[in-house]
Amino acid sequence: AARDVQGVAQPGTGKPAAFALPILQRLAAARARPAPKTCRALVIAPTRELASQIAESFRTYGRHTGLTVALVFGGVPKPAQIRQLAVGVDILVATPGRLLDHLGARVVRLDAVEVLVLDEADHMLDLGFIIPIRRIAALVPANRQTLLFTATMPPEIAKLAAGLLHEAVRVAVVQVATTVEQVSQHVMFVDTAAKRGALRGLLAKSKGRTLVFTRTKHGADRVVKYLEEYGVPSVAIHGNKSQGQRERALAGFRAGTTRVLVATDIAARGIDVDDVTHVINFDLPNIPESYVHRIGRTARAGASGVAISLCGPDERPFLRDIERLIRSKVPVLLAA
Repeated sequence: AARDVQGVAQPGTGKPAAFALPILQRLAAARARPAPKTCRALVIAPTRELASQIAESFRTYGRHTGLTVALVFGGVPKPAQIRQLAVGVDILVATPGRLLDHLGARVVRLDAVEVLVLDEADHMLDLGFIIPIRRIAALVPANRQTLLFTATMPPEIAKLAAGLLHEAVRVAVVQVATTVEQVSQHVMFVDTAAKRGALRGLLAKSKGRTLVFTRTKHGADRVVKYLEEYGVPSVAIHGNKSQGQRERALAGFRAGTTRVLVATDIAARGIDVDDVTHVINFDLPNIPESYVHRIGRTARAGASGVAISLCGPDERPFLRDIERLIRSKVPVLLAA
């Protein structure tokens, strides 16, 4: 029988391929058809962006298998999703909120699920999805295979894993230090008021695709307003933006029409864009693991990248926590 898996992996390490390929192989080999309103494999992701990427992976890798993939998330009309679920699907990729809506409306049932995947479980915790996850898991047969992936292991996630997994194999894909080693890191010590000018100076020197991180949604909007005044095409992505705005922002960034994407930590978790050459931390994160997530947005799939952090006087303690986590000093960049 297939074993349960607890995977510890940073974003950008190829997780969707790691679980999509074996699931596709298993479902194709069984040659069963899903009954109406059921799915054979259920993948739960914290954000719409991540759910979309995972569904795309299943469609790409399973193109010639004849297996069906449905994608379910909030912010878009329900009728098309309901029609797709009515006939039954092999693989359902969903965000927790919309899946619970459909379960409540009896549009889909989970009693035929053979494989349950929870991706970025620590991010589910950040977004308050742990209780919904437990509710969903309770509707899935006990004899399923469960795969849980997380980048960090706070106590709540360890407890969730203990409750959902049975004699799991533990796989650590990439340790924190490994991700960091592919990124050329620097810190600039600047007064808080001088950060915007420093950012503009850095952007003038770098010509590639740049991801800028701020701690708050309003901070992201202020940075975009400032950059636009100086003719730097930029757009913000955060929780206050509608799904359409977020998708347009990402499409422009991918296409290169927008060179600078300004994001908050939560919004950025679902961003998977190749060829991001620079990550600039306009604000240092107060959670050191977030720093690793952020700089991992560059140096994807073995490429190298540059990460520059603007550190204000009140952010020195955050820098010390980050250096403790990555077990090295971040080199100081003297001038923009």
